[in-house]
Amino acid sequence: MATPKSVAFYTLGCKLNYSETSAIGRLFEDAGYHENKFNDGADIYVINTCSVTDFADRKCRQTVRRALRKSPHAFVVVIGCYAQLKPKEISEIPGVDLVLGAAEKFKILNYIDDLSKSPSKGMVHAGEVKEAYHFKDAFSFGDRTRSFLKVQDGCDYKCSFCTIPLARGKSRSGSIESVLANAQRLAEMGSKEIVLTGVNIGDFGLEPAAEDSSEFVRKNSFIDLIKELDQIESVERFRISSIEPNLCSDEIIEFVANSKRFVPHFHMPLQSGSDKILKLMRRRYKKELYKQRVEKIKSLMPHCCIGVDVIVGFPGETDDDFLETYDFLNELDITYLHVFTYSERANTLAAGMPDPVNINTRKKRNEMLTLLSEKKKENFYSKYLNQTRPVLFEKSKEEGKMSGFTDNYIRVEMSLNQSLLNTTRPVKLIKINKKGLVDAAIQPQFVL
Repeated sequence: MATPKSVAFYTLGCKLNYSETSAIGRLFEDAGYHENKFNDGADIYVINTCSVTDFADRKCRQTVRRALRKSPHAFVVVIGCYAQLKPKEISEIPGVDLVLGAAEKFKILNYIDDLSKSPSKGMVHAGEVKEAYHFKDAFSFGDRTRSFLKVQDGCDYKCSFCTIPLARGKSRSGSIESVLANAQRLAEMGSKEIVLTGVNIGDFGLEPAAEDSSEFVRKNSFIDLIKELDQIESVERFRISSIEPNLCSDEIIEFVANSKRFVPHFHMPLQSGSDKILKLMRRRYKKELYKQRVEKIKSLMPHCCIGVDVIVGFPGETDDDFLETYDFLNELDITYLHVFTYSERANTLAAGMPDPVNINTRKKRNEMLTLLSEKKKENFYSKYLNQTRPVLFEKSKEEGKMSGFTDNYIRVEMSLNQSLLNTTRPVKLIKINKKGLVDAAIQPQFVL
């Protein structure tokens, strides 16, 4: 096969997808390919998809069209969760040449042996999700500031609304030794902050029972992993991307509170503040447990940032159920919400449940919680104005600006100073600007 000149990537969805796209990019690089930016055109486009919402499905189609506008003769490959769930549907999108499932995406170079455009529909290589039982190491690296490190994949939970187990397979992890090695490698490459990511990272520790086995046994736990990571002196910060409330134990919270490197920031999905809806969702906790987790975190780390996932418009959610969720969130000492409008997903239990919520009602509930989130976030930011906190700086997408996060996840923006990029500096938080970020000033004694 003649090596093409260039490949470009586009990633949809979660931090886990970003880590895997980066890992696949390194496979191409090692094989002699040159990576281009998406808008610069390329011989090959690889689109890594998500399928959490209908919007993600539509976004995939839009991205294929964008790629072909940039390079009409490009070879288009679609991978990721959407590719595993609906490979035939994707293969029929005009311009798609190759669709790879969960077990095939990391073998992508094996399938690119003919770079001619497909005359009709794309070739599909997507086996049963049960075949995706290997854990593949992955991490993102690009801006030399924050990196997403994959520590776990798949999920054994069967929430009634979720397609992720169908798209990624069983819960499985890398070994603690392999995660530590990747963290050390990222530090050597210049990353100052590592975000631990996965589908259900609190379930870390399940490894193959034997070589090339599809059965898994628990060899470690998440608390074992973070205790080991905390000893890596070359990494300034570790951040936990998201952890289920039933797995976010007191031991984990207490460890983070006293950690040298794990920052005071938790993201815990709630999904609903109604026990009735939580039961319909097949979640593994009630709202009282969630409240206890938040109270425990805040008792040990009053300055801790807490993010929350919540779904509105789930089948059977009445006005009273939604108001119960709203009131519950309003009273909780949390920082921000990620609000998702429920959308029916094929092959899930929820898709066949009675009493679907009107689409307009779903949208209104989303708007109400989005406004609540903005108020919560502003209130949290306001508490720390005129205080000094450490910020790790990175270049902003806005010309002439740089931005960064404090340890407790306050987004700061300042005028660009190249010498401060990828460094951590104490800054004074001054005011919340019109973009919802915090204007700040470097303390005089720390100006380079």
